[in-house]
Amino acid sequence: MLATQTVSTMSFFFASLALLCWAAVALIGVGALVRRLADRPVPMLESLGSDVRRVALPLAWLIAAVTMLGSLYYSRIQHYIPCELCWYQRICIYPFAVILGIAAWRRDAGVRVYAVPVLAIGAVVAAYHTWVQAYPPADGTSFCTADAPCTLRYVWEFGFVSLPFMALSACCCMIVLLLIARPTPRSGPTVETP
Repeated sequence: MLATQTVSTMSFFFASLALLCWAAVALIGVGALVRRLADRPVPMLESLGSDVRRVALPLAWLIAAVTMLGSLYYSRIQHYIPCELCWYQRICIYPFAVILGIAAWRRDAGVRVYAVPVLAIGAVVAAYHTWVQAYPPADGTSFCTADAPCTLRYVWEFGFVSLPFMALSACCCMIVLLLIARPTPRSGPTVETP
C-alpha cells in the first residue's frame, strides 16, 4: 500500500513539473510576443525578461537533472522497464544533467549550439512516443518488443501526462530556456590591430 502511494505521489509530482514546464514555455513565448509587438519597451517586462534570461541556464540544468533523476527513479526503484523509445529519449537528455551544469557554472550560454539540436531530436522522439501511448496503434510499432512495449503506460496522470510526455515537456522547456539564455561576454585582454 505504501509503495503504491509513493509511486502515485511521485507521478503526480513529476506530472505537475511537466505541466509547469509547459507553463514556462507559454509565458516566455507570450512575453517575447508582447515585447516584439510593443511600441515602446515596457519597463516591468524588460526587467522580468532580463531576470529570466539571467537564470535560464541554471534552470535548464535543473530541469535536465530532475528529468534524469525522475527517469532513474522509475527504472531503478520502481523497476519500470524502459522501451527502445525511452532509451532514445534518455540518450538525448541524460548528458545535459552534466553538460548544462558545467555551462551554468561557467555561464556559457554558447552551449545552446550543441544542446538545442540534440534536445530537439529528443523532443521529436518524445512527441512520437507520447502519441503512441495516447493513441496506441492496433498493430504496435516497429520499436515495440514483448518485454518492453512502447504503448505500456506506467504513468497516466491528469488523463494525458505519461512518461514520454514528461520527457517532451523537459526537452521543450530546456530548448526555450537555452534560446533565451543571456550569453556571458568574453573577458580577457583586448588586442588592438594596427
